[in-house]
Amino acid sequence: MNIDRIVMAFAGTVILASLALSQLHSVNWLWLTAFVGANMLQASLTSFCPLAMILKAFGVQPGCAFYRSKS
Repeated sequence: MNIDRIVMAFAGTVILASLALSQLHSVNWLWLTAFVGANMLQASLTSFCPLAMILKAFGVQPGCAFYRSKS
């Protein structure tokens, strides 16, 4: 898997988990969903993603969504 797929899988997992927790525990878990959504929006506009930077430091193969080509 490359960085792009891991980031999307992680975001989807956190969103689904926070939705489940909001139904089972407290509606305040929806703030986590909002945070993940806002982070995905800013990453799509700026190509800056903290998780992508961490994964790159661990040597995960980069994708094309979070890193611009040097050409």
